[in-house]
Amino acid sequence: MADTKQADRRASKLAREIQAFSKEHGGAEGQLAHIGRAGTRIVLVGEDGGWGDLVAPTHEVAKSAAEKAGLTLHETFDGDFAAKVRTGPYEWSRMAGIQVGGPSND
Repeated sequence: MADTKQADRRASKLAREIQAFSKEHGGAEGQLAHIGRAGTRIVLVGEDGGWGDLVAPTHEVAKSAAEKAGLTLHETFDGDFAAKVRTGPYEWSRMAGIQVGGPSND
């Protein structure tokens, strides 16, 4: 019983964070990605191309948070959904900088 209440409180907190992200970015969609023992990542993509993520302790908590927030979920992170993401110089430096001759990620 206590675990259920704790999971519900965590889902509600994550739902508020999802709603805040959505409000800041003109709406949002998401995808749930299992990340092992750490839980489930809630990947968020805003209508303006902004993106971010949150981590839930379990897939059930992540799914509950998405439902509470009214977040549209995608099964995979590809196609039209992935194409909405807009990256800037920072992301290019961090994700591909070394491979394309950019600054070191040290």
